[in-house]
Amino acid sequence: MPISSDSAETLALTALAWLVRNDELLPVFLGSTGASIEDVRDRASDTEFLASVLDFLVLDDSWVMAFCDANSLAYDLPAQARAVLSGGAEIHWT
Repeated sequence: MPISSDSAETLALTALAWLVRNDELLPVFLGSTGASIEDVRDRASDTEFLASVLDFLVLDDSWVMAFCDANSLAYDLPAQARAVLSGGAEIHWT
């Protein structure tokens, strides 16, 4: 059963909170996205920004697993939420 847009946003906010508390991974996120701490605060309710948080998270299976384990979530939920927030667009790496 696909998740709702509200559930996808909630999951993305949970991922953002997890990321902010992760002293090792937050600088990687900020560096790879060009976002600042102020951007994180200011754009936390922006669907596009939340989708970028999930885009970043799903780059590495170990990050997905750590996030999901910390929040008792199924490993496929971040990718599902990312698809919902981006309007169903697939990630293309080419």
